[in-house]
Amino acid sequence: QVRLVESGGGLVQAGGSLRLSCVASESISRINLMAWYRQAPGKQREFIASVTGGGSTNYADSVKGRFTASNDNAKNTVFLQMNSLKPEDTAVYYCAAIFNGFNWGQGTQVTVSS
Repeated sequence: QVRLVESGGGLVQAGGSLRLSCVASESISRINLMAWYRQAPGKQREFIASVTGGGSTNYADSVKGRFTASNDNAKNTVFLQMNSLKPEDTAVYYCAAIFNGFNWGQGTQVTVSS
């Protein structure tokens, strides 16, 4: 099992930025895929971004051009830079290590005020 520790959530006004971090207990170079998901109140958890150990990324349409996922393999860490935040981005954000199934972080609250 891969254990993940997230940080960086908080309260920000619309148009602002936040940077989320996720530190893994295993070398992320050996993990198939790292990903970010979010879950808004009353909604299902949704995929927002992924990043491979080689730095290849994929994004949901809702965040393309605003969010950037990246990795620092030496520190077993992945990041999610969130710019131009909107109130509809308000959710609990989860890091996932897709390695023998989904291994989830504890989640961090992101609240965007209007």
